[in-house]
Amino acid sequence: MVSILQLVQNLMHGDEDEEPQSTRIQNIGEQGHMALLGHSLGAYISTLDKEKLRKLTTRILSDTTLWLRRIFRYENGCAYFHEEEREGLAKICRLAIHSRYEDFVVDGFDVLYNKKPVIYLSAAARPGLGQYLCNQLGLPVSCLCRVPCNTMFGSQHQMDIAFLEKLIKDDIEKGRLPLLLVASAGTAAVGHTDKIGRLKELCEQYGIWLHVEGVNLATLALGYVSSSVLAATKCDSMTLTPGPWLGLPAIPAVTLYKHDDPALTLVAGLTSNKPADKLRALPLWLSLQYLGLDGIVERIKHACQLSQRLQESLKKVDHIKILVEDELSSPVVVFRFFQELPGSDPAFKAVPVSNVAPAAIGRERDPCDALNRWLGEQLKQLVPMCGLTVMDLEVDGTCVRFSPLMTAAGLGTRGEDVDQLITCIQSKLPVLTCTLQLREEFRQEVEGTASLLYVDDPTWPGIGVVRYEHANDDNSSLKSDPEGEKIHTGLLKKLNELESDLIFKMGPEYKSMKSCIYIGMASDDVDVSELVETIAVTAREIEENSRLLENMTEVVRKGIQEAQVQLQKANEERLLEEGVLRQIPVVGSVLNWFSPVQASQKGRSFNLTAGSLESTEYTYVHKVQGTGVTPPPTPSGTRSKQRLPGQKPFKRSLRGSDAVSETSSVSHIEDLEKVEQLSSGLEHSNLEAHCPEQAPRASAPTATQTEALQNKAQHPEDDHPQVEGLERLR
Repeated sequence: MVSILQLVQNLMHGDEDEEPQSTRIQNIGEQGHMALLGHSLGAYISTLDKEKLRKLTTRILSDTTLWLRRIFRYENGCAYFHEEEREGLAKICRLAIHSRYEDFVVDGFDVLYNKKPVIYLSAAARPGLGQYLCNQLGLPVSCLCRVPCNTMFGSQHQMDIAFLEKLIKDDIEKGRLPLLLVASAGTAAVGHTDKIGRLKELCEQYGIWLHVEGVNLATLALGYVSSSVLAATKCDSMTLTPGPWLGLPAIPAVTLYKHDDPALTLVAGLTSNKPADKLRALPLWLSLQYLGLDGIVERIKHACQLSQRLQESLKKVDHIKILVEDELSSPVVVFRFFQELPGSDPAFKAVPVSNVAPAAIGRERDPCDALNRWLGEQLKQLVPMCGLTVMDLEVDGTCVRFSPLMTAAGLGTRGEDVDQLITCIQSKLPVLTCTLQLREEFRQEVEGTASLLYVDDPTWPGIGVVRYEHANDDNSSLKSDPEGEKIHTGLLKKLNELESDLIFKMGPEYKSMKSCIYIGMASDDVDVSELVETIAVTAREIEENSRLLENMTEVVRKGIQEAQVQLQKANEERLLEEGVLRQIPVVGSVLNWFSPVQASQKGRSFNLTAGSLESTEYTYVHKVQGTGVTPPPTPSGTRSKQRLPGQKPFKRSLRGSDAVSETSSVSHIEDLEKVEQLSSGLEHSNLEAHCPEQAPRASAPTATQTEALQNKAQHPEDDHPQVEGLERLR
């Protein structure tokens, strides 16, 4: 047993060296242990005598069903417990088919072929639900009918009832059979509730089975329930998920339904004669015994209070839009950062980036989507106890969702966590607003700068993306560009060495776009013009240095080849001057002894500046190395800008500065100009004082100037205030 437990522990924790260990098992508490105990008890109970097992399982199933019906106000119904949340709806569809097609058991597919069934789903239903039902029932996808949501009146996430009625009439005229309608009491995305009362009347009129599911069904356990949710108690079936609502692990989902024919329910799979299937209710039975009615109501009520607390607090925060504000009964809060910029044009003229986010498909792209995605990820890390999720809506874009009914009980969310969430949102708003305001300015500056290309990447939550166009760049091609990658790598290194508050990256590796510089978010006002100019000048210098190195390499290579040719030619000339006899070993030595050769030392030197070969004869004759051409000074393209001590790059010195008083009428830039003027004036005076020979050439001073100079000579201490003012300005 010890060995088995050690093996299970190793499987749970995995390799210790891969990543730092964290709490792998959530804090389930006593109620969680009670639910987990039900599974082990069910295994032990299954070994009892058949008669005792039958009585015990029947009692557990009936008691659990009775409690759920009373808690959630569902009268005269049966319960089906299942592990897969969508499994209950699939069994309900099978029950509806058996109920509407009397000969389905005998004829099977032929009955459905002659009169095709239709299942109606809302456009706001869970993704993949219709495909799951068709796969489980063996029906073609053409049996699904997606009902659009309201476009003119009502919520954009509620089913359009008038359009639904029109679809039902069209299907009846085509010889089809309207079979089942799936309504939502709290959509999976934003928690909106359909008008279930009106849908129930429509289903009774045309004989359609009405099934309801959603997170808002949990509010049926409270004392006050909205009329739209309360109407779900009159539907034919509903699916409940008490596990997430109550924070109970390994608790099955429950489907409550109304049907009087036990034979059809047995055929549909909603009931079973196996005791093991009835024991699925045991973990929930133990949990309900432990919590009691008061404990269940308290947990659901606490989750709803958290939603109301967050919703009321978000109404006081600027630039935050709440999407479910009209549904006060919904325990789901969906919000997003929103700010309209005057004169902004969403259709940017830029180079598009592939792999566009799903949120931008099928609607007009919103520049706030990337910022909301960044906000959601930041809030998830800062306040993990709130259980936030980031989602993409087709109409509204990227949003942040807070659904405490699904997360609060398991995570232990408290009111203090909601307050902390509000504080974090307020702390991130300056960064979001500042970045959004600078994005358009950055785009205009880049488009107005030569050799820079603005790249439109809707998934990047920053100031923007820019790309440097070098001389050999091919804009129409998205293939690899080694020279461009080299320039952008050096540019990224130079920008990060500036130690500014901005973050510079090369962008995601999966992008098929060429090398680009991704500029992060700004927490303070940024001088965009200086930023763009610095990027352009730095990239241009890197390209010029790279070309200079390549040209120098080519010049050196050609110089070496030319030197080899000249040395070989000089060697042949030396042989002709000395003659053939001097090349013979013995004769040459004797001849050189009687008549030595007076040969001057000749060589070649390579001048990198001029890129040419020069003779070394001058060096050996005069014993002095010749001076080459002095290279011209390299012009500095970076704009010189005066900065305060400690001021980081790309910061505007005038905005938000506390150094200048509010009552002062002189700006800081004017002070810097005065410093330069005073400095130049003092230097000019010193030059005149040290150059007396130029005095006769100057014009004669006037009487007023002479008197001023005499007074200045008599009172030299009057110059101190000017010097002190200069030092103070410095």
